[in-house]
Order: sequence, then C-alpha cells, then structure tokens
Amino acid sequence: MSLRLYDTSTRQVRDFVPLVPGCVSMYLCGATVQAPPHIGHIRSGLNFDVMRRWFGYRGYQVTFVRNVTDIDDKVIAKGQIQGVPWWQVASVNERAFSDGYHALGCLPPSIEPRATGHVPEMIEMMRGLIERGHAYESDGNVYFAVTTYPDYLALSNQELENLRQPESAGETGKRDPRDFAMWKKAKEGEPSWETPWGRGRPGWHLECSAMAHKYLGTAFDIHGGGLDLIFPHHENEIAQSKAFGDDFANFWVHNAWVTMSGEKMSKSLGNSVLVSEMVQRWRPIVLRYYLAAPHYRSMIEYSEEALREAETAFARIENFIERAVEVCGPVDAAPEVPLAFAVAMDDDLGVPQALAVVHTAVRQGNSALTADDKENAVARLAEVRAMLGVLGLDPLDEMWAGAERGDDLRPVVDSLVSLVLEQRQAARARKDFATADAIRDRLTQAGLSVEDGPTGSRWTLNNQ
Repeated sequence: MSLRLYDTSTRQVRDFVPLVPGCVSMYLCGATVQAPPHIGHIRSGLNFDVMRRWFGYRGYQVTFVRNVTDIDDKVIAKGQIQGVPWWQVASVNERAFSDGYHALGCLPPSIEPRATGHVPEMIEMMRGLIERGHAYESDGNVYFAVTTYPDYLALSNQELENLRQPESAGETGKRDPRDFAMWKKAKEGEPSWETPWGRGRPGWHLECSAMAHKYLGTAFDIHGGGLDLIFPHHENEIAQSKAFGDDFANFWVHNAWVTMSGEKMSKSLGNSVLVSEMVQRWRPIVLRYYLAAPHYRSMIEYSEEALREAETAFARIENFIERAVEVCGPVDAAPEVPLAFAVAMDDDLGVPQALAVVHTAVRQGNSALTADDKENAVARLAEVRAMLGVLGLDPLDEMWAGAERGDDLRPVVDSLVSLVLEQRQAARARKDFATADAIRDRLTQAGLSVEDGPTGSRWTLNNQ
C-alpha cells in the first residue's frame, strides 16, 4: 500500500514518496502569538499531529518543525494596547499555545524555533536575494520583486495583474505595489535589529523561509498550514526560497478552518472559542475527538450540539474499553491496526473512514462481551486501542492521565454513586427488589444508567 496526500500545489491526491527513504521532514506554520489560542488555531496543530503519528506508525523517522512567530505587527500592537513590552505579549501567549497543544494530546515538535532567534539567517537570505536581483532595499525596507519570479501565485492560482498585495504602515519606496516586504525599517519604540541596510525587524514571510532552510535544508517533504495561509504567506515563502535557490517543499498540505455561522473563527471577528475556556467545559480528549474526526480538508462548523454528538460518539468507545477491561483485564494494543483502518489512513489521512472501522470493532466487542466471548472481546479491545493510539485518542494512554476538565466532578460522583449502588446490591441480596428498583429509578431520573454485569453494577451518563 502507498500513502497518498492531497497536494495543494498540484491540486490532486498523489503518492507520497519521501525525499530521503525512511525519513519524513515536515514544516508547519505555527502560531503568531499575539493572543491565546482558540480551537481553530489548535485544529491545525492537531491535524498535523495525526499526520505525524501516522507516518511514525508506518515506520518513518519524522522531523517535525513548528515555528513560533514571536515578532509581528499584531504582537507589537497588542503590547501597545496593553501597555506591556511586545516580548511579554509573545511569551505569555506562546505558553498558552503550548498548554493548548499539550491539553489536546499533541506531541511536541522535533524543533520549535522562534522568529527572533533567526535574524542572522534572514539577513543571509536577503543578501542572497538582492545579489540575484530578486530583492532590493528602499527607504530602509527590503522588498521582494515579484515580477522576477515567473511562478509567483502558482500555488493560489491567481493572476499577477489582478493581485492586491496586503500592506502595512511604513512600507514605502516600493518599485511595484505588488512587491512584498521581507524586512521593515525600524520605527520609534519598536524592536529592531542591525542589518547591512539599517535597523529594522523581520517581515512575516521571511522568517519561515529562513527557518525551514536552516532546519530542513534546501528541500523537504511537507509544508503545512491552514487554508488562510496559502496567500500571501505561502506564496511569498515559495518565491523567496526558490529564488534563493532552494527546491523547498515537495508537498503543500492545508487544513480547513473551524467556522461559526459560516465565518472563519478568529479573534478579530469576535467569534473565537478559546481553548483555555473549552477545556473547563469539555474533557480534552473529547475536544481532540471533535477536531480530529472530520477530514482535515473539511470545514468544521462549530456548535455545542456537534460537540455533544462527538462526546456521545467517543463515550461509546470509552464504555466498551471500560467494560472490556473490567471483564477481561488489561489488554495491550495490537501490534498492527486492521487493514481497513490502514487503507483509510493511507488515503489522504481518511480519519472519518478510519473511525468508522473503530466503531465497527467497538460494536463487535460489545456483542462479544454480551455473549461472554472473552477471546473475541480481547481481540477487539486490542484492535481498538491500536487504532486509537495512532489517532492520539486512547483513553488508557498515560498522556491522558489527569487531563480531564479542571472542574470535572466525576471522581466525586463516582464515589457517591458507588455507595448508592452498594445499597442497591444489598437490597437485591436480601431480595428487596422494590427498594433495588426504586434506587435504580432515582439514578435514572438523575441522568444515570445502571448496567448489571457479572462483576457488579456500573454506571454511565444517559447520553453515553
């Protein structure tokens, strides 16, 4: 079987063949840390975490670079608004992003470089582009001349004559209004670094080209990010890097957005849902399931109802695992996932189809438990754990230990309900079935379901 990915640059799903056999190199555009993350931000990191895990399962050695943009117009502006240094804004929100990734079970990147730590590499790249005639200095700014790169806009499939390049204040002296800034002249009160062209600070696009070159070399396998980065960010990265002489990325992979009322979730629109708030209301593993379950190229329309549906779906998986462990004891994950699961994941990371295989195994496992077929139940449990492990969703994995909602009262409720169930069991033992039934009815009214089994009674929420 060959693993296939949708490549934005060719607009087709094609076979993935690594540049170096047995190795995968990935660069993901990470956070611009002007504010804490909402779930739309974290979706990108989570989708590429699933990709990375699947490459690892397939036996590849993965180098995963996810940068931090810690200097930017927005970071500086937030500092001015809040009356604090720009670096304080960046530091606080970088930690918030790290906490968000960790809360939702994302593995740490192999390398997590910051833009401010790579100014020398940016200067080297600008010098090379100026020498090759692709860039120029004007009024203390350094611009990339887009007409010198014939394939500019191929990724976003735009026409150069129709281009309207986003601008920011201080970008003066352009030879062509469509040229973009790689370096911005220093302004009073703003951070700056010394360069051969005067003091200034990085433009957004240059940092990623410089860091990808430093850590992954002149060519690497996959460059990822959200759909909103295709233009201008990724177009400008390609122009800079290829004009500099790099082959750059072999695949371009973009995840879709989380939307609210059809609009991209963003702080500027006031429609974002912060991760720090969400993990107080929902279990982090449920949030991961909710964000990972749709195909990474499909939009997610956020709603409380959709989250409840995800919670119910994941609870069916968890309940089987709990029942199977109670009856059969601990079972390690199978060494291999089922073939149907692997086929789905190899086909452009088809997580929805892969989860269908998980739920089928859960149904079969529940049937086996009902029939007291422990051998079959153990086999299904091992399969389910193997599949969930690849997706970062195995509730028995140690990374989820203690990762429940901060206000989760389940341990307290579990203790209280267990006491009530002991009273019910005592009533049944003395054949006082009226009292036993009354206790069960009261639990049902409280929103709990009670299931009697060979090892005793267990409870779940009614919607699970």
